[in-house]
Amino acid sequence: MLSLYHAPDSRSSRFIWLLEELGTPFEIVYCDIKRRSGRGAADPKNPHPDKRVPALMHGEQLVTESAAIALYLTDTFPSAGIGVLPGAPDRAAYLTWLAFYAGEADPAYTVRSIYKGRVDPASEKDHRRVAARVSSALKQGPFLLGDQFSAADIFMSGPFEWDPTLAPENTAVDEWLARLAARPAARRAAARDTPPNGASPTQAT
Repeated sequence: MLSLYHAPDSRSSRFIWLLEELGTPFEIVYCDIKRRSGRGAADPKNPHPDKRVPALMHGEQLVTESAAIALYLTDTFPSAGIGVLPGAPDRAAYLTWLAFYAGEADPAYTVRSIYKGRVDPASEKDHRRVAARVSSALKQGPFLLGDQFSAADIFMSGPFEWDPTLAPENTAVDEWLARLAARPAARRAAARDTPPNGASPTQAT
């Protein structure tokens, strides 16, 4: 059984979407986390060593870190076709996008969220490079891997959705985000982001 340890309105929200796309049974264990704002607290039921989310339990196996979880899930459940298996032509590009998300796009969002309008010129240049990389890929097709929707789209789209200033007035990015938001799995995931029936994260699974 797959168990996703998830805090509403956090990076673990993308994993509800990924799991919905995979179409394999899973449960959501809603957790509290310590937020940058000071709200929340570490949840003792969370198996993550640092009490962060996402954390994924698959039987007795614990997987943490966004890129690792994405790769683990798409390799383990390949039938949905949203990953690229070893030996396939786009495997290198797929791995590169997952690593680029973790090493470049997500840090760019974090810097912008902390410093807002006070991002230094060197960081701003790096952030424009992230946006340009995505825009360039989207010239080749509707998704980052061309015609194939993949988990790379799920995760790379996050920073651009959370902070539109990362790619302002960028038609290619805006249309990509709209295509992704219209996917049925994305809509189902959004409906499951918060615990049902108004329960608090510590009350619901």
